[in-house]
Amino acid sequence: MDIEKKKESHLKRKTRVRKKITGTSERPRLNVYRSNKHIYAQIIEDATGKTLTAASTLSKELKDKLGDVKKAEAAKKIGEFVAKKAIAKGIDRVVFDRGGFLYHGRIKAVADGAREAGLKF
Repeated sequence: MDIEKKKESHLKRKTRVRKKITGTSERPRLNVYRSNKHIYAQIIEDATGKTLTAASTLSKELKDKLGDVKKAEAAKKIGEFVAKKAIAKGIDRVVFDRGGFLYHGRIKAVADGAREAGLKF
């Protein structure tokens, strides 16, 4: 599969998911993006278009703690960290947006980590 076809397929999946999911002020959207090296999670309120909280493997708070852990373990820690930050801001319910990625591996690890830390979705 060439790179253009792969990008096009990912974009189709992403738009299909985003048609059904919107983040409100009561239930903001937990968006996850996965690159080859890093994983990013952010909680977004779509009504105002603002990011309420975010975390990634590049975050200053987590970069030292992650060290040489595997990517799936790092993803779980990102989920826990973003959930703790959200709960501190009074957000306990979210809508999970997998961003066109399949729900397994690192994407699932972020969701599991967020659930274990107390987010409901």
